[in-house]
Amino acid sequence: MGSAVPPTRPRAWRPGFFLLFQLALHAAALWLLVISPQKWGMALATVVASQLMLMAAGLWPRSTCLGANLVRLPAAAVQRGEVAVTIDDGPDPEVTPQVLAILAQHGVHATFFCIGTRAAAHPELCHCIVAAGHRIENHGARHPTLLSLSGPPGWRREISEGQQILQRITGQTPRFYRAVAGLRNPFLAPVLHHAGLQLTSWTRRGFDTRERDPEKVLQRLTHSLTAGDILLLHDGNTARTSVGEAVIVSVLPKLLEAIRSRGLTPITLNDALPVK
Repeated sequence: MGSAVPPTRPRAWRPGFFLLFQLALHAAALWLLVISPQKWGMALATVVASQLMLMAAGLWPRSTCLGANLVRLPAAAVQRGEVAVTIDDGPDPEVTPQVLAILAQHGVHATFFCIGTRAAAHPELCHCIVAAGHRIENHGARHPTLLSLSGPPGWRREISEGQQILQRITGQTPRFYRAVAGLRNPFLAPVLHHAGLQLTSWTRRGFDTRERDPEKVLQRLTHSLTAGDILLLHDGNTARTSVGEAVIVSVLPKLLEAIRSRGLTPITLNDALPVK
């Protein structure tokens, strides 16, 4: 009998060129301080410049400097003319059912990045999302505004608790994670790698959490819309129109019609990137 093949272990996380460059800058600053203490100002300036670069990378949601970041669908999805509609910050007991009704009317499946505590408060909505053929992905457990300032323990707690809550409710394991407002720091990538999650941002967004004019939101989402785009809307924390309607409820039907009119097909992230 042949020997059993041992299970493959996931590759260890490795920093990319940008992070290695920042480490090199810090090492160079330390070395300069050691060999020439009188040049402390230059060493300090080097460290400050490095920190500013790291901050800029973390404040740019579509940046790939701090690690892998899905900002567009893969080439195969582009060739098929697909786009992804993603919906954040829910579930919301008032808005989410309306969104689900619109998606059902148009025969479209979307990706919902849900907050763990909101999912736990409204598990029946999560069941409805999954039963309708949509996917629920990880938007963290509590969605704290200053999460991007967290160290590794803070990231691990927020992501792992969100993962556990959503998996327990839906019976599905989320594959994608979206950071709060897309903001992050260098500590996030290794945590996501260990959790087996793919950081996902977006190609275009409508700023529908603060823009009350549905036409402006729609224009931002559809301007130069093309295959491979990942679109961002919100069913939680959504702005309201002048008549009190959730902006996503006003925008979504027109957006889906615009997608179809361009010969594009809306799909979930899971469909665009099937498990190998």
